Amino acid sequence: MVKKFAMIFGVILVVVGVLGFIPGVTNSDNMLLGIFHVNALHNVIHLVSGVVALAAGMSSFSASKMYFQIFGVIYALVAILGFVYGDKDILTLVASNMADTWLHVVIALVALYFGFASKDEEAATA
Repeated sequence: MVKKFAMIFGVILVVVGVLGFIPGVTNSDNMLLGIFHVNALHNVIHLVSGVVALAAGMSSFSASKMYFQIFGVIYALVAILGFVYGDKDILTLVASNMADTWLHVVIALVALYFGFASKDEEAATA
């Protein structure tokens, strides 16, 4: 299940990263879907995170679990920074707003669950 969710996360992140570069999906104010504030670096981070998730998901349970552990911690830190910076760019580099921050909270919680609470289903059935 962890490998499957790593693949799902990967596909979603890659799609979101690509959509962030498409005019019309991202408006002139750099608002993805009119909700999430993005910029080129934010989009590249989504693309890289997605590619790494896909690689982990195609690899092994332990790689997928490690991805979620690292990814979960990083996104939790990004969420904390989002609350600190509010609707300003995080570290003056990554575009962010409160919608991004709350989404990062949800992503971090889900990733931390898969990273730390999931059990290897193959080992459990053996």
